[in-house]
Amino acid sequence: MDIYEILGLVAAFLTTAAFIPQVYKTWKTKSVEDISLTMYSVLFIGLMLWLTYGISLNSLPIIIANSVTGILVLMVIFFKFRYK
Repeated sequence: MDIYEILGLVAAFLTTAAFIPQVYKTWKTKSVEDISLTMYSVLFIGLMLWLTYGISLNSLPIIIANSVTGILVLMVIFFKFRYK
């Protein structure tokens, strides 16, 4: 594993971890009024396109980051409908 792969993994971890507080807060407070469904929907589509791109390149950082972030974003979208 070269330095750029490690850099990519660290970047993937940080950008993915940034969504955890939003998911936790939404789950805990059950407040979804200020969450934009449009933004999260577009973000999810973008993440799936990045995931497809990462798979085509066989890039572990891209695959991991976009898979996990996609799950977290789907959770926020689910909460948006559930707690509406």
